[in-house]
Amino acid sequence: MISPSKELILSRSTPMLTPLECTQQALKWIEKKTLTHDEMINLNKEVINNFKEYVNPGFLDYRKSVTVGGDYGAVEWRAGGLNTLLDTQGREYIDCLGGFGIFNVGHRNPKVLSAVENQMAKQPLHSQELLDPLRSMLAKTLAAVTPGRLKYSFFSNSGTESVEGALKLAKAYQTPRGKTTFIAATGAFHGKTLGALSATAKSTFRRPFMPMLQGFDHVPFGDIGAMRDRVYRCRSTGADVAAIILEPIQGEGGVIIPPAGYLTAVRALCDEVGALLILDEVQTGMGRTGKMFACEHEGVQPDILCLAKALGGGVMPIGATVATEEVFSVLFENPFLHTTTFGGNPLACAAALATINVLLSEDLPAQAALKGRFLLKGFVRLASAYPEFMVEARGRGLLQALEFRRNDIGYAFAQGMFQHQILVAGTLNNAKTIRIEPPLTISLDYCQQVLAVAERVLGRMRGKEPVHHKTPATVAQPQSHIQVPVAASTGLTA
Repeated sequence: MISPSKELILSRSTPMLTPLECTQQALKWIEKKTLTHDEMINLNKEVINNFKEYVNPGFLDYRKSVTVGGDYGAVEWRAGGLNTLLDTQGREYIDCLGGFGIFNVGHRNPKVLSAVENQMAKQPLHSQELLDPLRSMLAKTLAAVTPGRLKYSFFSNSGTESVEGALKLAKAYQTPRGKTTFIAATGAFHGKTLGALSATAKSTFRRPFMPMLQGFDHVPFGDIGAMRDRVYRCRSTGADVAAIILEPIQGEGGVIIPPAGYLTAVRALCDEVGALLILDEVQTGMGRTGKMFACEHEGVQPDILCLAKALGGGVMPIGATVATEEVFSVLFENPFLHTTTFGGNPLACAAALATINVLLSEDLPAQAALKGRFLLKGFVRLASAYPEFMVEARGRGLLQALEFRRNDIGYAFAQGMFQHQILVAGTLNNAKTIRIEPPLTISLDYCQQVLAVAERVLGRMRGKEPVHHKTPATVAQPQSHIQVPVAASTGLTA
């Protein structure tokens, strides 16, 4: 029986196509290189309707790219270059969001694309029986590039899966030793599957799915005293700690940087009590903070390292759980204790290998440090100049945050930046905090433009002038075809 709400949705839907017609229509859009003006209008309307009727109408309420009432939506079309995106109207946006940390080597990086295309021409997915060469090569490469004694890798498809693998690995290693408790931090975000969500700290995400997995505690992030107290309290009751899981810098929590020496002290505490240290570098890894991995800022080696997001070069999804031989050896006897069909597939491994090659050969971690200092200096100046709006600017490398005094102020700033064709966004755990997370390939010229537009938006907010100009829906002129060259200007207004 169809529910009344479902009947309402169906009644306002566009005429239903057959499944075959749906696929034919989609393939036509995929094959198109350019759009006429009418095609652009039709595609935009279809995408908005599909989100409303078949994906989740709630998404339309949260996107700055959709106007009030949902009559216009900026629909993504293609990359404009390593650091920009184009919508279906040919408007080019400077990307300071980076897909929440996916595009470290830029959009459509040619070396990553080439590796994936060449592998696709041979064999896109593995047979599950023959030995797949690229998985072995990527595992060897990660053993060489990750810190300390990390050696063996399990490959998955996402950051959440990499965390799930880490938790299961720690359980398999520590349960025979009588250690079952996991300690995470308040403000943490480790994913939304049930295990990763048990380590995640935000009640909004947890409450609908309670109870969580047993044996997870949370302590204030950056407080080594609180961590030590909790570890020994667990020990005193027989609930010994199996592992501590942390982000070196909390990303979704608001780009929260712990005090200097914190990770070093946590590592020492783990050694003291025989607990494992799991570092979730899904967002901070792959050069984002100015080092290949954020834990390298303090010379800390985890027992288990979680990677994803930028590991696939913005082309393929891939996650990795990398561990020491001692810890990983619990899977030697039966490697089928934890498996995944698509994890470590040839296309994803090709993308990851090319990504690491680009990061190292172009020294993008050092570029992140250099450009990060330039951007952060400018944002700190703006925070000082506009104290009625901004609390502070903070960050490391090209993982930065602008903290505003209220949620609505932060949203108004992000919306103003969007309307000037610069993509920024808030964080999942802290809506007042706007994240600045561009590709590591961003140029200093683009950095200067970002700072100039940010100052203009803040100035307009102070003067209570409207930040926005006319919506693209009203200013778009009929064009025979939309063909914006890769080197097109950003379209920023003076």
